[in-house]
Amino acid sequence: MSKRLHPKIFKVPIDRIRMGYYSDKYFTRYVEVLKKDNRHINVLYQYFPRKDCVVVGIDEALAILRFGTGYYKNEERANELFNQIMDLEKALQNAAHKMDKDELLNITSKKWDLRMLLNELWVDKWNEIEVKALYDGDEAKNMEPILTIEGDPAYFGYLETVLLGVLARASSTATAVKKVVEVANGKPILFFSARFDHYWVQATDGYAALKAGAFGVSTDANADYWGIESLGTIPHALIASYEGDTAEAAIAFDKYINGNVNRMVLVDWDNDVIGTTLEVVSRFYEHITGEKFKLGISDPSIIIGPGKNKIWGVRFDTSGSLRDKSVTPRDKSSLGVNPELVWKARKTFDEYGLKDLKIIVSGGFDVEKIKLFEMLDVPVDTYGVGSKLLKEKVDYTADIVEVNGKHCAKVGRKKGDFSRLSTVERNYWEEK
Repeated sequence: MSKRLHPKIFKVPIDRIRMGYYSDKYFTRYVEVLKKDNRHINVLYQYFPRKDCVVVGIDEALAILRFGTGYYKNEERANELFNQIMDLEKALQNAAHKMDKDELLNITSKKWDLRMLLNELWVDKWNEIEVKALYDGDEAKNMEPILTIEGDPAYFGYLETVLLGVLARASSTATAVKKVVEVANGKPILFFSARFDHYWVQATDGYAALKAGAFGVSTDANADYWGIESLGTIPHALIASYEGDTAEAAIAFDKYINGNVNRMVLVDWDNDVIGTTLEVVSRFYEHITGEKFKLGISDPSIIIGPGKNKIWGVRFDTSGSLRDKSVTPRDKSSLGVNPELVWKARKTFDEYGLKDLKIIVSGGFDVEKIKLFEMLDVPVDTYGVGSKLLKEKVDYTADIVEVNGKHCAKVGRKKGDFSRLSTVERNYWEEK
């Protein structure tokens, strides 16, 4: 059985969630009406996707429910405390900007005193709701319930915005990644999407990508929930910093970067991935061995492989508006990273003793392009995919379908099939 993540992993902003800071006003006001009217009912909510998808975001949704199900017994006082906390957070930012340690410590102490007072007003109702759910990484059909919540909506109804949002974002990323993983025939997929969106979503995206089968992610934030190390290649910026000399940049990278990092060299700077790779191998060989490299005579395999003093792979990232020097001009299929380029490169590398040198391709790769490469049996070792993975969109909807044990749903909606859902225990993170 899959194990659910501990709620503390998600760093839920508890005070802001409980105060409805991230909730649509119509949900906070709906709950406000129920409380003021002293209307306590038992409802059954079901959450479902609007298309077939890979479901991720369940564990984060559960963390939000765990911390956010309940109410403040004195809402007026809670609002006062929360507003004071928000003011102190602004003051903290100002103190941090000035790097004023004494002021930082003083404000932090005041903030935590207020947070403790605010928490004392919280009445936890987590134990009074019943939750069932799929597991992160499960697949679901359009309109299939993936999460149900049963209980008094006065305690959790205001969370609908946040729950739908975390499910939608993570499931969108996971679904996109799963699609490319499925057509890659077991070849690793590197998730390179961080620079195409706001940094706040990196942890969620990275978790979703890895859950869907990605081999690696590019930032520490992407890897945060998993506790793994992020991956990366030598960037164009480093090559530029060495005045466009890819070999010099590669040697410097190897000299100063931790030995447990595989050296992956970006080789399209001069729009000649084969020529640049051979130049890098030649000079890297001479740097490591102190001997002159003779193409076709010297054995370069001693500098090929994982870790320090070796080149693990080369990455082709040719622009979609350019034709690499080795590619025969035909039509637009000759542009960018294309099958002919990779075939020619692999053939040349193998001829010169570089059979173990990996080829990583990136730049415009999506399901269709990877499918084409695999259909043609292009000798790619790893695919790097970026912005294309953020174009998938999975929307979620939540509906009340029962009230006090009786059917009650808007026209066109009804209670779904819950047979695949597992009961979420009170201390679900302790499940064996």
